[in-house]
Amino acid sequence: MCHTIKTISQTKNGHLLKCNDCNIYTLMFHNLFFEFSTKEFENFKLYIRDIEVDYWKHKNSCTYFKRKIPIPTLQQNLVLLFNKSELEELKFLVLIYEKNNSQQILCVDEIDYTLYLN
Repeated sequence: MCHTIKTISQTKNGHLLKCNDCNIYTLMFHNLFFEFSTKEFENFKLYIRDIEVDYWKHKNSCTYFKRKIPIPTLQQNLVLLFNKSELEELKFLVLIYEKNNSQQILCVDEIDYTLYLN
């Protein structure tokens, strides 16, 4: 069982965790859940970093889909679609670890908490 789970990055819609015992990265973003080995996570980071947003927005400009940036999967009938802001947030989650290897401080409006004043 994993006892040393560290939060690497967090946003309003997701977070990235790492288990130091088994070196597994867990990425939760909206309703997506990923578990990566170290090598898989490094490959995912490379792929996410190199996505050309403007290319996909232009290429898919005639489609009626709200989300125009695809991320293919190994399952042929499954493609993950993102809009520009979602992809930027996903990049932040995944690439923050690469930039400074520390936790990022959340803004007040990014904290999902209901405050009750008594």
